[in-house]
Amino acid sequence: MFHKVIGNEYYIQTQKKVNYREAVRAVIISQDKILLIQNSKGDYKFPGGGVEKNESQIDALVREIAEETGYVDCEVGEKIGMVVECHVDEFDSNAIFHMTSHYFECSIRTPKMVDQVLDDYELDLEFNPVWITLDAAIEENDKLIAELQQNGWIRRENHVLKTLKKNAIL
Repeated sequence: MFHKVIGNEYYIQTQKKVNYREAVRAVIISQDKILLIQNSKGDYKFPGGGVEKNESQIDALVREIAEETGYVDCEVGEKIGMVVECHVDEFDSNAIFHMTSHYFECSIRTPKMVDQVLDDYELDLEFNPVWITLDAAIEENDKLIAELQQNGWIRRENHVLKTLKKNAIL
């Protein structure tokens, strides 16, 4: 299991206000490809998102997979890692944003799909589920990391993609 901290958790000790967020992400592999979400900026991210109040991590992940990919018959397996991000909150400069993303192995039981149910920002970014090789996703994300107008999640997601490759998950 991997564990990575991006940013500095020391911030939490120096600030009065901390905005915590818990998220879940799906690692879905089939036939030497991984299911990721590509968007209009060109980068790739894992399907997943925030855990809502009174929702379990498993229920949140099943919901997020269905919303972002359209796959409605999936199985959540073991937790394989987590990434903690800690930095000044982009929406409140007087607060620290602390997000813990939990990554789970998942599988698609049947290829049955429905229409995506995307949030407004996901619609604006044109979220699109794609099956892609690990190397191709890493290569594209590496190119985009150098650009100034990148999505905030790209470094986190590329770290996990590279960890999966290093550990021969795919």
